[in-house]
Amino acid sequence: MARTVASRKRRHLRIRTGDHVKVISGKARGKTGRVLRVDPDRERLFVEGLNMVKRHTRPQQVGGAQSEQQLGGVIEREGPIHISNVMLLDAKGTPTRVRIERENGKPLRVAKSTGARID
Repeated sequence: MARTVASRKRRHLRIRTGDHVKVISGKARGKTGRVLRVDPDRERLFVEGLNMVKRHTRPQQVGGAQSEQQLGGVIEREGPIHISNVMLLDAKGTPTRVRIERENGKPLRVAKSTGARID
């Protein structure tokens, strides 16, 4: 029986949009990039220029355009990568795990390897 999205337990992810990450497993192993989007429900993220997939789209009229401009064809865009297959890069560019520390009741992300703040 397949689990629905609503029945999954929502996790707090330690990687956010705009972070630089390194892929540690999969076909893009060893490559780095910037996180474009995070999907916490599916525990996946989209990294700029990695895991490119092709989508065949029908031509559709562009909203607000004066002329009847049609956009369609084969479009390449980033596909999702599971959160467990990437590691966050710290300020020096080395992959590290992330730990959460609290300062004045506010959570801060800290690199485990160096102890440097990420935020």
